[in-house]
Amino acid sequence: MQIRPILLFFLTALCLAALSSCGKISKTKYLKLAHGLDNTHPVHKGMEFMAERVSEKSGGRLQIEIYPSQQLGTERQCLELLQIGSLAMTKVSAAVMENFAPNIQVLSLPYIFRDKEHGYKVLDGEVGKKLLLQGEKYWLRGLAYFDAGQRSFYTKDRPVYTPKDLEGLKIRVQESVTAINLVRALGAAPTPISWGELYTALQQGVVDGAENNPPSFYTSRHYEVCKFYTLNEHTAVPDMLAIGTVAWNRLTPQEQGWLQEAAFEATLYQRKLWAEAETHALEEVQKAGVEIIYPDKSLFAEKTKGILESYRDKPEMYQLIQEIQAVE
Repeated sequence: MQIRPILLFFLTALCLAALSSCGKISKTKYLKLAHGLDNTHPVHKGMEFMAERVSEKSGGRLQIEIYPSQQLGTERQCLELLQIGSLAMTKVSAAVMENFAPNIQVLSLPYIFRDKEHGYKVLDGEVGKKLLLQGEKYWLRGLAYFDAGQRSFYTKDRPVYTPKDLEGLKIRVQESVTAINLVRALGAAPTPISWGELYTALQQGVVDGAENNPPSFYTSRHYEVCKFYTLNEHTAVPDMLAIGTVAWNRLTPQEQGWLQEAAFEATLYQRKLWAEAETHALEEVQKAGVEIIYPDKSLFAEKTKGILESYRDKPEMYQLIQEIQAVE
């Protein structure tokens, strides 16, 4: 007769333990982060580092799940998913982000940064922080910038030594008004094509070339089709790590702090990876038969300087240009 109360006690204890366990599980928050790069890319590795740091800082209570290689859509599609709250985070080029927050196009302007160090100072400083928040009224909040190097032209059949060599070529660009204007100013025909479709477009002759940084040129295997790479470094468009305001507002202030801190730490970590990746990429594409061309960059800068001056009648943008140029 004494067994029933004892069994009841243990059953109650087991139920309480199970409920307690469920409670702990439910306290863990998961953020889905999707992007278009493959898992060998230094930007992807930077995001993996960030996910590890978030988990460490939160004691496992906040977790980031990463979906690379356009598993959940293109850059533009991922941004749209952020806006409606179906996806928490994504990595996009600032050139794509400008379609949602127009002032961010200042980061895509040709030769806006004097050199790499100047670019870092701008992005880490007040101008960079201000631009990260430009998308909030469009339900998008920037968390950090990842180094995406300097963008340069690569072509299939014709080497590019001066802007004149670009005349008549169809060059793939991102979905960016600024990128389109830049390529047009250099005499080529800008052709927007998504990153995932570009290899085939190059193979089939839909475009004669494209422009991107060395690691992306290498990891995309575009060097198999394009055998000329001209390091004119016309832009240094960073990647932006963005979170939808729907997801951001679901986080507590403490969780927001963990995420923001980890994102900044990942930025510094990723810059080191990027420098190594650039050197490695250029070595590997040369081994594969690509001719690396080092042109007179001033010729390209001179040809595109009118783009910066065209913003004189847009006070907000022109003010940003002046603020960037004033950074020492």
